[in-house]
Amino acid sequence: MSKTYWMLSVGALALATPAYAQDDQPTTESPVEAGAVDQQADEDVVIVTAQGRSQSLQDVPIAVNVVNGEALQNSGATDIRALNQLAPSLLVSSTGSEANGSARIRGIGTVGDNPGLESSVAVFIDGVYRSRSGIGLNELGEIERIEVLRGPQGTLFGRNASAGLIHIISRRPNMAELDGYAELTYGNYDHVRVAGAISGPLTETLGARLDAVYVRRDGFYTVVNPTGGTEPDVNDRNRLFTRAQLLFEPNDALSVRLIGDYTWREESCCGAVFIETRETFDPTPGVPGDFAFSPTENRIETVLRSLGARFSSENDPYGRLIDVSPGRTYLNETTDYGVSMQVDYDFGDINMTSITAYRGYKSGGAGDIDYNNVDILYRAADGNVFREFNTFTQELRFNGTAFDGALDWLVGGYFAQEDLTVVDNTRFGSQYGAFAACRLVATLNPAAVLRNPAAPGCLSPAGRATVTSPVAFGPFLGPAVLAGLDRLSTVNNVGDVRAEYLQNSQNFALFTHNIFNITDQISLTLGARYTFENKDFEGRFNNDNTACPAQQAALSPLLVNPAVPASARAFIGGIVTLTCVGNSSVALNGLNPTDSFDDGELSGTAVLSYQPNRDTLLYASYSRGYKAGGYNLDRSDLGSALSPRSNADAANLRFAAEINDAYEIGFKLTGRNFQFSAAAFHQRFRDFQLNTFNGTVFIVQNINGCSNLIGGEGADSDPSAVTGGCAIDDVTYGVTSTGLELELSLRPHPDLAVNLGYTFSDTRYRSNLIGSNVGEALDPFLFLLPGDNLSNAPEHVATASVSWTPPIGNSGMSGLFYLDGRLTDDFNTGSDLFPEKEQNGFLVVNGRVGLRGPDERWSLEVWAQNLFDEEYTQVAFNTPVQGSNSRAHITNFGATQGFGTANQLFSAFLAEPRTYGITGRFRF
Repeated sequence: MSKTYWMLSVGALALATPAYAQDDQPTTESPVEAGAVDQQADEDVVIVTAQGRSQSLQDVPIAVNVVNGEALQNSGATDIRALNQLAPSLLVSSTGSEANGSARIRGIGTVGDNPGLESSVAVFIDGVYRSRSGIGLNELGEIERIEVLRGPQGTLFGRNASAGLIHIISRRPNMAELDGYAELTYGNYDHVRVAGAISGPLTETLGARLDAVYVRRDGFYTVVNPTGGTEPDVNDRNRLFTRAQLLFEPNDALSVRLIGDYTWREESCCGAVFIETRETFDPTPGVPGDFAFSPTENRIETVLRSLGARFSSENDPYGRLIDVSPGRTYLNETTDYGVSMQVDYDFGDINMTSITAYRGYKSGGAGDIDYNNVDILYRAADGNVFREFNTFTQELRFNGTAFDGALDWLVGGYFAQEDLTVVDNTRFGSQYGAFAACRLVATLNPAAVLRNPAAPGCLSPAGRATVTSPVAFGPFLGPAVLAGLDRLSTVNNVGDVRAEYLQNSQNFALFTHNIFNITDQISLTLGARYTFENKDFEGRFNNDNTACPAQQAALSPLLVNPAVPASARAFIGGIVTLTCVGNSSVALNGLNPTDSFDDGELSGTAVLSYQPNRDTLLYASYSRGYKAGGYNLDRSDLGSALSPRSNADAANLRFAAEINDAYEIGFKLTGRNFQFSAAAFHQRFRDFQLNTFNGTVFIVQNINGCSNLIGGEGADSDPSAVTGGCAIDDVTYGVTSTGLELELSLRPHPDLAVNLGYTFSDTRYRSNLIGSNVGEALDPFLFLLPGDNLSNAPEHVATASVSWTPPIGNSGMSGLFYLDGRLTDDFNTGSDLFPEKEQNGFLVVNGRVGLRGPDERWSLEVWAQNLFDEEYTQVAFNTPVQGSNSRAHITNFGATQGFGTANQLFSAFLAEPRTYGITGRFRF
């Protein structure tokens, strides 16, 4: 989508859509609860305590979205992904599992499915930190509101966040009277959702509330070849959620809120489709910047077809037809549960808030991870693949005023202990050996006459003769290569039996947030936080791939023999690598790698605000954000398939904490029927934690810049990885995010409300990058990063919502007409920025039409999500072990640098198609 077309579309949408601020439902929040929101009866003024004090949203000198329960209900929100439609600076997506998800604010977020990385955008539910943002993809029950705080956070909330924060606040028990609701939804894909709640006083001082949600829906991927153990569709919904609350308020000073919740999910997730299977080559060696598509089929695709692959999605990915290996499944069970207690006490001059919580979370990870019907790679549903979090948190805050109101102060402490267990059983399938051998033979020579998938080494008689011919490897190397290919073809149904990654972390923090009211119009806010982090790692392995050490023993000497030609060494190295891919070997079984580290960081904020009158606010701020370091819970850096391993390799899995220095200026204006806010920001990230899947393993690097790159300008794009390092004294920040946010709410009539939002965010890597804070060169796989935008970071995003609730005569009934839309610029969905992963701009619209009874005691609504069935990709990725190189290798390096051909297959996790249905709701 061209920029001109995009901007014209935004302008047309803004001009065609009136704007307003949506009504909030009345709230029963305690006035000392962080984030409390109320709606004044006589004015459209939203009251928040995002700074720990009750203030008008327009008086708070930070960039924050507040989305109330009515807006969430109209948009059809049941988890945090629906916030995309209402908050232009936010993007929430899910990838390889519904247990995972990534939230980004201003283009910054944590990429991928690696549980060792915490979230740049923290998620809190009722004041309790959730250790990974994907946990917010659960059902949420009835919500009072959701706050999206943009920029670094840490001086007010329990856990640090380097890019932003999402705070979800559920409805509290009603202490005044009995109330509740019941809701039934039916939609396409046989979607059924039943939800309800009951709330009311048990005594004069004790109230209770119970929420429950049940959801089922068929998957939107159809499995073409369901067999025993394989489900007929994938990406379904099957969820049960319950939340129980008790609220004890014996007097005006004390409030105790106890919450227990439990979520169970049994869902088949997540399928993927092929989006690019063409092979490319360098048509003019020596001439940079060009590529051409091969006139014949990609040789990797040809090999797969010879083994029975169907490629049902190849010609139409959005037909959502997928092929699954016989007997494999994506079906997994997830449980998420916890209990929390919040105590608020007013001592008179001092308010105290204590939040104590325990959370448990466990999610299975079975899947057909080659994403086609040829049985290459899988994770078995045998109980030996899951990730589990057990987290205890304690937050304690005190706040008050001093010097006759000249100082509003807040001090607090936070402690968290988390035990993370990742158990994996990634295994080679029953056809892996034949596929891997055929892949290598096809790379050597694409002629089909040389291959026989049923024969040892995938070699026909002509192929075996070719391998031993003088043209190929000759009689000296031919027998060794033949033996290596023969061994490779036997690597079937082996791999992890049970691999365990154990990480224990402890987090201690002290923080303070103080507002100095210098005059009636000028305030200075100073906040600080000191965080201490300790993490311990241990790995345990049980693998039955005995072919790997046999290959290493037989072929490794040839890899260091100078008499062996470089092309032969590359082929022999490919045999060893594909046999031992991902360090899948019994050689790890004897290891017990352990490591630990301590880290401390001072972060904070300073804000100068000026309020010339009650309707206008200007502010300027600096803040420093922090996100803890950790361990790459992947064996990719535990030695190498071509070198010895030791317990000391565990230190290679460690990555450093992420630091963000953020600058912001903002303006807020309030009128009788409108609210307007604008914020300009510039953020600099040092040690940005990048997680990339290269088709074989996960690469985690801390991305930094270098003022004097060793090897000179452009050495960070050297595919050989020989150059591109940096002296430690020259290391600097590597990622910037610069932009502008505009938000406008208007209410031209009591029954008409519109919200408009626009975000411009130039979120990019600097030139001259390195891959650590100690001067390590950038991984060669990431050669496209220098100077380019980050993945999933569109420059332009606009959102709009309009709600019209006209009365129907004098009947007391009213109608509901609601639309919201999100218009997104082009962006790349892959963290390596390969061009095959580009996503064009798109528009997603949701709609709802309904009839509501007097006082909204009942309603009947017809709705549609993704109304125009927009087809777009959430994340594209290198299909595991199926080919190598992008066409970017051809255009950037070409045949003269060893990249004459690129045959990597690419797959994608698609966004949901259009869904629609009808909802009936009854309130009492």
